[in-house]
Amino acid sequence: MENIKDNTKEKMQKSFDAMLHQYSKIRTGRASASILDDIKINYYGLPTPIKQLCNISIPEARMIVVQPWDKTTLADIEKAILAANIGITPENDGNVIRLPFQPLTEEKRRDIVKNIKKISEDTRVAIRNIRRDANDIVKKEKKDSEISEDDEKKQLKELQDLTDDWIKKIDEAEKAKEKEIMEV
Repeated sequence: MENIKDNTKEKMQKSFDAMLHQYSKIRTGRASASILDDIKINYYGLPTPIKQLCNISIPEARMIVVQPWDKTTLADIEKAILAANIGITPENDGNVIRLPFQPLTEEKRRDIVKNIKKISEDTRVAIRNIRRDANDIVKKEKKDSEISEDDEKKQLKELQDLTDDWIKKIDEAEKAKEKEIMEV
């Protein structure tokens, strides 16, 4: 049983972490270096993460400054940021690239909140699917007479409690992200 519960917990944790990772990429109107996490440029034939080629700083709340250590990569970095379609137009001055974040309109904030709710709901569905798969394993063990009926009920309850805890964590994370976005 511990193995089923541990595996289920681990899978649920991964789903939750994936949701938080998706949240970190959502533009909130404030500068966040995590928006550049998945951007890679072709550096000497290898796709290299932008963070390995530059110093990334946030000098003010609505500005990211990308300063490459090798100035010859400046144009490639600018192209990669544009191609990533993150909703920010880079400003290249020949030494650094500035990424100015525009304040979000009320309509844009509502659209972002809808997206957050969708990501959260997809994660809830994933958590419930993980629970269902674990429940199926427990029921099969009962059917194969590997565990008693009491053990089956106990394990199903523990899996439901685990699911409820993760759903609660998802709700809390969703509310926090929604509050962050709706702040002006």
